Amino acid sequence: MRNADRVDTPSIWSIMQPVQGQIRFAMVLAGLSTAATLGTLCSLAWAVHELLQQPEQWPVFPLLLAVVLTVLAYVLRLSGFNQSHYAAFRLETRLRTDLARHLARLPLGFVQQTGSGTLTKVMMDDVKALHVFVADSTPMYARAYVSPVLTFLLLCWLDWRLALAATVVLAVGMITVSLAMRDSSTMMRQYNEAGENVSKAVVEYVQAMPVVRTFDTGTVTFGRYQRALETYRNVMTQWYQMAGVSSRLSQIILSPLPTLVSLVWLGAWLVSRDTIDPATWLAILLVGTGMAESLLPMVSLKHLVAKAQMSIHRIHEIMAEAPLQIATACQAKEPENTSVSFEQVDFRYTADGPLALQNVTFSVEPGSVVALVGPSGAGKTTVARLISRFWDVSAGCIRVGGVDVREMLPSTLMQQIAFVFQDTFLFSDTIANNIRLGLSDATIDEVIAAAQAAQAHDFIMALPQGYDTPAGERGVFLSGGQRQRITIARAILQDRPILVLDEATAFSDPENEAALVEALSNLMRGKTVLMVAHRLSTIRDADQILVFDQGNLAETGRHDTLLAHDGVYARLWRNHETAQNWTLAGEHI
Repeated sequence: MRNADRVDTPSIWSIMQPVQGQIRFAMVLAGLSTAATLGTLCSLAWAVHELLQQPEQWPVFPLLLAVVLTVLAYVLRLSGFNQSHYAAFRLETRLRTDLARHLARLPLGFVQQTGSGTLTKVMMDDVKALHVFVADSTPMYARAYVSPVLTFLLLCWLDWRLALAATVVLAVGMITVSLAMRDSSTMMRQYNEAGENVSKAVVEYVQAMPVVRTFDTGTVTFGRYQRALETYRNVMTQWYQMAGVSSRLSQIILSPLPTLVSLVWLGAWLVSRDTIDPATWLAILLVGTGMAESLLPMVSLKHLVAKAQMSIHRIHEIMAEAPLQIATACQAKEPENTSVSFEQVDFRYTADGPLALQNVTFSVEPGSVVALVGPSGAGKTTVARLISRFWDVSAGCIRVGGVDVREMLPSTLMQQIAFVFQDTFLFSDTIANNIRLGLSDATIDEVIAAAQAAQAHDFIMALPQGYDTPAGERGVFLSGGQRQRITIARAILQDRPILVLDEATAFSDPENEAALVEALSNLMRGKTVLMVAHRLSTIRDADQILVFDQGNLAETGRHDTLLAHDGVYARLWRNHETAQNWTLAGEHI
């Protein structure tokens, strides 16, 4: 992503600003729950002390206090848990809403280049990772910090010597933890990257299964998965070898047993010398054993923070992308007609990338049909998509109706242009709703008329539920040609004055191609049409043919004139005729 290197990633807490108050409240509740738990232990120690002092009398009040504090600790912990989860849901909703709104303001070209997989991961997986962190980790943070501090203060109040003994165990444990977590940031990054590569390889292998079985038998594709898995295993092995001993040692030291041993040994010695009361010693044993253990979650928290930080980095990369500059409502201009013109347009996909278009200048008169042709990668589709501001030009300007497209409101610009791209997209909805996309109030008669003009009515009526038949996700239940004709019907229904066709007949079979071309001809009458053409036979009668080669407008003119010129177009036409004359027994391939 282009701005990633220029913008610092915010801290893990700054992105939680919208729910920061609720998170703090959840952490306070978790801290109070920890204090209530310690109070329960103190109440039990008090009860034992009363029993030792007066064995014949049951210590009702200390035991009742222990029950009340236990219930209070449970209620506070549950309330903190609820608050952190409510905050997580709010943050998740806020982030996804902000991301969706920001993506709607970004150039469509950026969305295409980044890819649906990457954007889906950011909006779903990375936001979900922050949900998990807020919901589960923030209360854990409070407990991990509050418990050792309160325990230490309580131990100091009971007996400073035993408090010091417990603190020494804690210090030794923290030293071993720091050894276990050395270089953990680097290893965590490598671990997460390796895990993501495994996931990508699995998805690729599963999605490409038909191609794999047909051409590869799994050798190459499965090999990528194996290499990703081996890299993941190597990272895990290296991390284990680096931190295995110190990590296990820290878990042993921070477990209750070492603290208990030190408190029992020193406490017994102090009791034997009558320098500490046995009841006080018992209270210290009940309270102090969890002092070191309460810090164990800090290790898990560091991993969760590192994972959340990576998610924040990816979210911030998206949010840092500059949106299209949009004219204000008072400054916005309206097009005067349906003409389209390029004026010395240069375009780069990235700021430091090569020129995809260079010094392109042409004019399209209102109501004319202009074809864009050229070798693959010459810039034809780029020209078509620049008209609707998929990207902004690097130099020069594009005018629609005499107005720079950057000086129009996006809604105004899009109301001028209808698209039929080679790559079709249908929603998981009915055929009728896919055709009336953007015109929800269109009647079924209008939908049928558009489908008839697109030569789609007959096959739609042959479907089980006609126009109410579900298209399936991405139109999976329809053939490529059927999907193409539905998108053409969608454009016909929109009836916008400028029409951009990116090989609209690409998926039509020979039987209905002539009818489809005739329908498109009727549709295009009276409209300004720019047709990106690969089948040169479909554009012989175009009012103007623009021939692109390596990002430059190499030639312009009508069919016969360009043939006589014997340039790029003539070469393309000869190749086209050779392909048309190809037969199984022919010599030309």
